[in-house]
Amino acid sequence: MLPSLLALQQRLQHDFSDPALLQRAVTHRSFCADHNERLEFLGDSVLNLAVSSLLYARLARLPEGDLSRVRANLVKQDTLHQLALRLQLPEVLRLGEGESKSGGKQRPSILADALEALIGAVYLDAGYTCAEALVHRLFERVEINPQMQAASKDAKTALQEWLQGRKMKLPQYQVLAVAGEAHRQTFEVQCAIAALGLAERGSGASRRAGEQAAAAAMLTTLKAKHR
Repeated sequence: MLPSLLALQQRLQHDFSDPALLQRAVTHRSFCADHNERLEFLGDSVLNLAVSSLLYARLARLPEGDLSRVRANLVKQDTLHQLALRLQLPEVLRLGEGESKSGGKQRPSILADALEALIGAVYLDAGYTCAEALVHRLFERVEINPQMQAASKDAKTALQEWLQGRKMKLPQYQVLAVAGEAHRQTFEVQCAIAALGLAERGSGASRRAGEQAAAAAMLTTLKAKHR
């Protein structure tokens, strides 16, 4: 294993049984076909569950809706970007030449995605307990308090709260297409609410941005139908 990845292991406080998982987690799609997007998909779910358990324990008196809003603040791109910088991820990211020259190693969306991929890699390497412990370590220095519920809501959070307020299941997001060169991609994402038979699309420079755009489009549709 490269010295830089050995150092990252120490910062993560996890020694990989399968070093290939660690290398894949820090590999962007612009570098090669064996990239981190599937690990990111997995890590996103692990992250949400681990943060949920953390909030459930720390904010025992907070109701469901407020817990969801606090969680949204903790798993949003800005927060994950800061955590990635603390782990010094820009030093170990593997990017294609074009992405690297365009400043990809400092791009918040790429760093946030890589952090989720690392969480997914730890989950595959050692199971949920180890992945949860990693997430809890990452958030040790992040302020968590009920006042976070007053933070402005993004479109995904607002849509989630709209559905939860009506006892409906959360929306499903799906990447429909990825266009453009590796360092200037556009992600087209669909947001679907099966119970209502509705689906809206949005696009952005990252999967997260595409999901936000699709959620915003869905909110517009719902407000028009439920005035």
